[in-house]
Amino acid sequence: MRVEVWSDIVCPWCYIGKRRLEQALELWRAEGGEDVDVRWRPFQLDPEASSDGRPLDEAMAEKFGGAEQAARMMAGVTATAAEVGLAYRLDRAVRANTLDAHRVLALAAEAGVQDAVQERLFRGYFVEGANLGDRATLTALAADAGLPGVDLSGSADAVRAELAEGIAIGVRSVPTFVVGRRGVAGAQPAEVLLDLLRGGV
Repeated sequence: MRVEVWSDIVCPWCYIGKRRLEQALELWRAEGGEDVDVRWRPFQLDPEASSDGRPLDEAMAEKFGGAEQAARMMAGVTATAAEVGLAYRLDRAVRANTLDAHRVLALAAEAGVQDAVQERLFRGYFVEGANLGDRATLTALAADAGLPGVDLSGSADAVRAELAEGIAIGVRSVPTFVVGRRGVAGAQPAEVLLDLLRGGV
């Protein structure tokens, strides 16, 4: 069975959603459920973002009406992340264009190491302050996760087609988890994602 997860690497709820999906998969296996193939699909929260990057708190303040509101939102999501064992450092985060990061993830899927690379990019962004718009940084992070020698010199058309596919099927927020013709949006509790898996059999 395949689970498709539409996400963006700079989405804080997507990393939380990854942990909750992992919890659901543990419960699924404990029930004797069949093998599950998780495929990460691309979505961009801000396709117009620069690859140069800018401090996340600055970008959030501009988008959500000031530094105070942005700080409250970031503190709230950081607390939720801690509940699933993630130590967010959003004060280090650099908001940048994620097209090349999604290209790396597509290459990782072909090599059979997509989940490991997805995890490494998430940790790089949310914990270490990595600029995921920088190709040298992406290459180094991918190598850390078992994908050496990443080449991003070619066309990005395949990833752009996947991005368009997500929009076409109605993905408007991330993470969105899809099994067959059923899907749920948001970083849902593990029990909700387990029900999604049960319905996909």
